This record gives sequence, structure tokens and C-alpha cells, in this order.
Amino acid sequence: MTPDAYIVLIVFGSIAFIVGVIAFAIVTVVNGGKRGSLSNEESQLMQELYHGFTEMERRVESLETLLLEKDRKRD
Repeated sequence: MTPDAYIVLIVFGSIAFIVGVIAFAIVTVVNGGKRGSLSNEESQLMQELYHGFTEMERRVESLETLLLEKDRKRD
């Protein structure tokens, strides 16, 4: 792998990590520190976040694949 590929992987990995931290912060704020079950609205919000992050992860993986294939063809 070339240095460019490593930079791309580090950037996308960092983005994924930041998204995870933001999701954790949202969950913590939504719960408000209370223990117990979530309300219907909170549950729906969590499901929407989960689906959105899953879709974003799929797209990032696709971009990584495309960039790595392009890098391999260049070598």
C-alpha cells in the first residue's frame, strides 16, 4: 500500500470514530442520565440514528474499496 492509501484509511477511520463518539453523546443526552426504558420517541430516534450510521458505514466502506482498487491499479 502506498502512503496515500494509509492516509485515506486514517481519515475514514477517524470519521467513523468521531461518528461513534457523537452517537454515544446523543444517547447519553437523550437518556438524560435516567435509568430505565426509553420513550417511543426516543426509541424511534435511536433507530433512525442506527440506520443512518449503518448506511454511512456502508458508503465509507465502498469508498475505501474504490480508492484501494484505484491504488492497486496504479502500482
